Amino acid sequence: MKALESLFSPAKLTKYLRVTGVRSDGMHELESEMVALSFGDTIELGDGDGIEIVDEIGSLARLEGGLKDVPTDGSNLISKALTLAGHKALVRVHKRIPPGAGLGGGSSNAATVLRYFKGWGSMERAVSLGADVPFCIRGGRAIARGVGEVLQPLPHRPESFVLLLSPFGVSTREVYMKFDALDGDLEEATNHLDSAAQACEPRLAISKDVLRKVSGVEPILAGSGSTYFVQGTFANLELDSRPILGEGFRYLDAVIDKTSYRFIEASTLPAFS
Repeated sequence: MKALESLFSPAKLTKYLRVTGVRSDGMHELESEMVALSFGDTIELGDGDGIEIVDEIGSLARLEGGLKDVPTDGSNLISKALTLAGHKALVRVHKRIPPGAGLGGGSSNAATVLRYFKGWGSMERAVSLGADVPFCIRGGRAIARGVGEVLQPLPHRPESFVLLLSPFGVSTREVYMKFDALDGDLEEATNHLDSAAQACEPRLAISKDVLRKVSGVEPILAGSGSTYFVQGTFANLELDSRPILGEGFRYLDAVIDKTSYRFIEASTLPAFS
């Protein structure tokens, strides 16, 4: 493929998430603070049509199922973004953000394509692709309300975070269904979806405990996915492995109690101009 453009598609980190209501159509209204990270996917656009997925996660992460469940047909958000923008392209995604991680990988990929072709029209149209797409179009730092389409931009604040990627994903749809079925006190929860996510995937409690032990602080769930994070850098963690330098981030893999985890150290990025 002759690349026309190589584009960075940053991960989205949800620093806090509150469910504020449910609309008549069943969509949940939220309030959350989101930031764009220096960790993410790379997208190449070329002449032609279709989607190719390149596995940049690697075997060390031992991601369950790999990337075989990432669609390459019309159901992929990239295909929908191209339709919305009125363009065709051959898209190659160098995938580093695991599916179901709660880091907005698919939404960021779609937003990257929309931003390149300047094809979203309005945030109301963009949110039709996914609740995180409007923020991912803008990037930077913002408070998101509604179902994600109402953005309150915030000044860029240089911050660093350590993310723990689990070798499994969590379904956003299942997490919200479980959230509706649970009856608990959410006032003290930084992420209102944490208990629901753990109810859907009990191994999340183990992942959270792993990061708690190596960081000494209480981890926060990223969105509705399988990633937990803490603020800081690898220097704040008790880990013996030497980190590997990526493009804009550092990572290391560790096997803890026979489970393989990937730790990511990334920093915040300013909004796209």
